[in-house]
Amino acid sequence: MSSVREIAPGLLRWTSWHEEWQEQVGSVALDTPDGLVLIDPLDVPDELGPPAHVLITVFWHARTASSLDRARVWSSGANTRTLANRGVTLTDPVDKSAELPGGIAALPTARRGEVVYWLPAQRAVVAGDVLLGAGAKPRRTDDALRLCPERWLGTATHEELRASLRPLLELPVQRVLPSHGEPVLRAGKRHLAELLS
Repeated sequence: MSSVREIAPGLLRWTSWHEEWQEQVGSVALDTPDGLVLIDPLDVPDELGPPAHVLITVFWHARTASSLDRARVWSSGANTRTLANRGVTLTDPVDKSAELPGGIAALPTARRGEVVYWLPAQRAVVAGDVLLGAGAKPRRTDDALRLCPERWLGTATHEELRASLRPLLELPVQRVLPSHGEPVLRAGKRHLAELLS
């Protein structure tokens, strides 16, 4: 596991080796008035302490959520059964009426069951699989951000994915923190606009 890196006040990111993916993947921690929030956690560093909330972008990213006792677990309601099969109980389905901890907002994507999270105070977007950072598999590249391979989308297309992500362009995005690949720490909105145009 790599060391915890502060991205912005109260916003931390770390990477851990993912056996199936065969590379480092990112996880996020956010200190909020509602308690510590972890997003897509894998191998949570001891110094972070126990979380109050765990947010999951897509069921594949349940990762080590099942080992985090007493935390409320948030994800798309479409993931309920699949998360249960992975030993994770979804306590709080994310839908349009859900009030997430710390003022976080969830935006649905064209990929069924996957959301991206908007952290307004940190002006950061946290993405699971639909957005990949530079260097992420399956195709290594220097592009700051890429869409996931279309085959990952099921019946959706890249154009439908772009359309579902365009509401992000209405937000003052500075940072984009994908699970796979390098994070974008500056000019996030510009990189998203280039990708989604």
